[in-house]
Amino acid sequence: MDSDVLTRADQAPAAPAPPTTDPLWWRSAVIYQVYVRSFADGNGDGTGDLAGVRARLGYLKDLGVDAIWFNPWYPSPLADGGYDVQDYRDIDPRFGTLAEAEALIAEALELGIRTIIDVVPNHISDQHPWFQEALAAEPGSPARERFWFHPGKGENGDEIPTHWVSSFQGETWTRTTNPDGTPGEWYLHMFTPEQPDLNWNHPDVRREHEDILRFWFDRGVAGVRIDSAALLIKDADLPEVGEKPDHPTEDRDELHDVYRSWRAIADSYPGTRVLVGEIWVPDIDRFTAYLRPDEMHTAFNFDFLARPWGAASFRESISATLAAHAPVGAPSTWVLSNHDVTRPVTRYGREDTAFAFLKKRFGVPTDPQLGLHRARAAALLVAALPGSLYIYQGDELGLPEVEDLPLDLIEDPMHFRSGGTDPGRDGCRVPLPWTGSSAPFGFGPDGSAPWLPQPAGWDGLTVEAQLADPDSTLTLYREALRLRRALPALGDGPLAWWDDAFPAADAVPAASAVPAASAGPAASDVLAFRRGDDFACVVNTGDDPVPLPAGTDLLLSSSPLEHGALPGNATAWLRIGAATDPHPTAHTTEAPAPRG
Repeated sequence: MDSDVLTRADQAPAAPAPPTTDPLWWRSAVIYQVYVRSFADGNGDGTGDLAGVRARLGYLKDLGVDAIWFNPWYPSPLADGGYDVQDYRDIDPRFGTLAEAEALIAEALELGIRTIIDVVPNHISDQHPWFQEALAAEPGSPARERFWFHPGKGENGDEIPTHWVSSFQGETWTRTTNPDGTPGEWYLHMFTPEQPDLNWNHPDVRREHEDILRFWFDRGVAGVRIDSAALLIKDADLPEVGEKPDHPTEDRDELHDVYRSWRAIADSYPGTRVLVGEIWVPDIDRFTAYLRPDEMHTAFNFDFLARPWGAASFRESISATLAAHAPVGAPSTWVLSNHDVTRPVTRYGREDTAFAFLKKRFGVPTDPQLGLHRARAAALLVAALPGSLYIYQGDELGLPEVEDLPLDLIEDPMHFRSGGTDPGRDGCRVPLPWTGSSAPFGFGPDGSAPWLPQPAGWDGLTVEAQLADPDSTLTLYREALRLRRALPALGDGPLAWWDDAFPAADAVPAASAVPAASAGPAASDVLAFRRGDDFACVVNTGDDPVPLPAGTDLLLSSSPLEHGALPGNATAWLRIGAATDPHPTAHTTEAPAPRG
């Protein structure tokens, strides 16, 4: 296969470039997450870079995405995969240059693909000039006021200021050392010690981040994803958790003033520049408070991502999410994984299919075939839901989590701070396979070893192999995104549950073409909804086939039908004919009114 295979489509007509002038593009956008270090290596040093991304823009266009979201691409010591930022106005030399980033933004836009970048406002790298200045300064100096320095409790300041819980386990305060070698003040870090938290009560901090937004908007980015967006503000009294009604470090009311200011900056630019929040807030009403018209445009829906496999679980999450978003007029977002989360092919093959960071352990068994069936079914489910869709790089290839990385190659601090019990997140960050039959599968131009090793069995999962396979997961994603763009009912809009199309198992007609031994699953295994007058999505989360309703034509399915029935752990997209009632009334969830 020629070298152009990765930059053009030869299995279907090239997808037309999506429009880049629609002010509401973000409400229905398909956004592809690029973890630069692991996407594609352009210079052969084993590390993904901007040159690699630029060479694969044609692949992303033909996949059918509307925007690319980049994980942090700034200079960083990589104590936490780039989320320890040393300079917010430059590109890490391992990835390229600022000029290359500007060229990438422009080239992608020519293909109809917008660029979203990560902003990390809660903390910076301990190598950032601000923190180095603070360490060199005296206690109580202005430089230290930008952070959370504290003399410590007890007679000699030996006691930790608070027992707040780190997002990465372990303590949240580290003690400094004075120039004379004596113990100094403590500083706060809700993540690793290499990531000191900023004091968002300080005007310098707020002004700096507003300038950072302008810097990147001036260079053409269409939006920013805000890391750990609910953690910025801390209670200056430093209470322990539970000593006051509100949480001392999470979801504090003062945050909304920050994001109103950011929204005003975004709205001052031509076109729609979006704010996307990473908000882990369990109370869905407090979650959607960040999505009021003068704050963020959208936020990641982690509730759905963390749900266990099952129709009831999915429906509960979908219903609650849509209902909560409606009053604020914001679209929902749907995502199955990201750079922090166990890949769906592995997660959905386990006995416990939910996701929780603290439950990650080595050696948890999985059924990869079952996981793949469910991951494909889930991909069609989320692509049919109202709102915007996020795809983490490699999920379109059906990649599994790599769970046998050599321990001496693991870099993720979550692994080390757990005492080695947590395998960490590097297993979902293994570089992508592009071509060939052996590692490194075309990741770089000269076969150099990538920064993390790829499994030998990935030869059937390469982009090259899957483009040639009409039944591959990549082909499924490409067709789903093509239909999503072509069908007016998909993207933003209303959803209506379609319960009356799937009676309980004992009500399935005896004349069904499905063998009697599997005449139909329990109704609780089926999730079905309609979009518009002529589109329906049916998800069978059980193990037995379910007959599809009469008067429908199959548009796409995640697994082949069995005697005209949808097999277990599969999803079908259907076109509804005139013989079917076009106006179901049961369990309708109204979509929010569009807003700009």
